Amino acid sequence: MLPHLDAAYNLARWITRNDHDAQDVVQEAVLRAYRFFGGLRGEPKPWLLAIVRNSCFSWLQVNRPADLAGFDDRVVETPAAEEDGPEAQTMRAVDRRMLNDAIAALPAQFREVLVLRELEDLSYKEIARVADVPIGTVMSRLARGRRLLAEFVRAVSRAAETRVDR
Repeated sequence: MLPHLDAAYNLARWITRNDHDAQDVVQEAVLRAYRFFGGLRGEPKPWLLAIVRNSCFSWLQVNRPADLAGFDDRVVETPAAEEDGPEAQTMRAVDRRMLNDAIAALPAQFREVLVLRELEDLSYKEIARVADVPIGTVMSRLARGRRLLAEFVRAVSRAAETRVDR
């Protein structure tokens, strides 16, 4: 399980929207995984992420039920090319922020599959196992999540263009 702790924390961070809450949830999930390690069937990463996911949603239901559709922005650093000037670096930072805001605006079930697929690089089958849903549901949620993400980015871009035109 140790090689997958970063993925577990990443998922918990995206779902809970808070570093400290994510740490608490992952700690609880790892203890739960340790207790039930004998029940591990298949690969450990999807198994652990399923425990983390369930722990996150259980924690949210108790501590922040209204916050299930919310999300925090986490900036993922992209290395700058040496020839990039400050303008290009600033634009990349703005794009990252906009993407993080778009992910944050997604409902939890779409955000979850998007994070597992795009950030954790899990297969549809592994995501289905983590989320305990059929593969068809994973594909549907991923498609809808991507569509909502694109709509959000387009809306933000249009709003930015409108501000520039004024």
